[in-house]
Amino acid sequence: MGLKRKLVMFATAAVIAPLGLVVLPAATANAHGYISTPPSRQAQCARGTVSCGDIKWEPQSVEGPKGLRNCHGNVGRFADLNDDSKPWQATSVGRTVNFTWTFTARHATSTFEYFIGNTRVAEFKLNNQQPPPTLTHSVNLGNVSGRVKLLAVWNIGDTANAFYTCVDLQVGGSSPAAAPQPAPQQAAPASGTWASGAGYTAGSVVTYNGKTYRSLRNHTALPGWEPPSTPALWQAV
Repeated sequence: MGLKRKLVMFATAAVIAPLGLVVLPAATANAHGYISTPPSRQAQCARGTVSCGDIKWEPQSVEGPKGLRNCHGNVGRFADLNDDSKPWQATSVGRTVNFTWTFTARHATSTFEYFIGNTRVAEFKLNNQQPPPTLTHSVNLGNVSGRVKLLAVWNIGDTANAFYTCVDLQVGGSSPAAAPQPAPQQAAPASGTWASGAGYTAGSVVTYNGKTYRSLRNHTALPGWEPPSTPALWQAV
């Protein structure tokens, strides 16, 4: 190979190599995180549940200055996340909800905050530590019900930025409805005939149509449960 040709090849490689150093890191520049369960708006876009723009390909990249209260982190190309008219699916939950984060890079973290409107309903501090590979927060939503939009904020510890993710929820209540209480029982006759509506304990003795019966278990007498017709409840004596 001639000297001139070798010099040309060397010069070309010297130009290309620095470009490679610049281009390669760009592939990981958008590696961050978002809430995957319950499905956040980013997750619904990524899964194709809702038709969105660029966020479909970068659900983890909603990064903006700290202190914002919107779903898109002021990133214009992610504005679909702020569009409440889209058919976002709301997950049915109680007042306490477990939120699970998916991370593609685990940055040093100041806090995780959860908001409904302008009210912060929960905060979790990490003191500039990295979050674990899997992170779930149990959040009590407070006295809310019906459909709500929750904003979760991941505040990075060593930059001025945060990551934003919104989750649509259908809140049904903080605890199951109280079980219905039985109607007050009437006192069993001290002695005498069986009576519909009376409460009997095991061993109670009554008469019915001139015959005597002993109760086999605690129960409240109902119409149709006369001693002769309910051998599971009464025994002739």
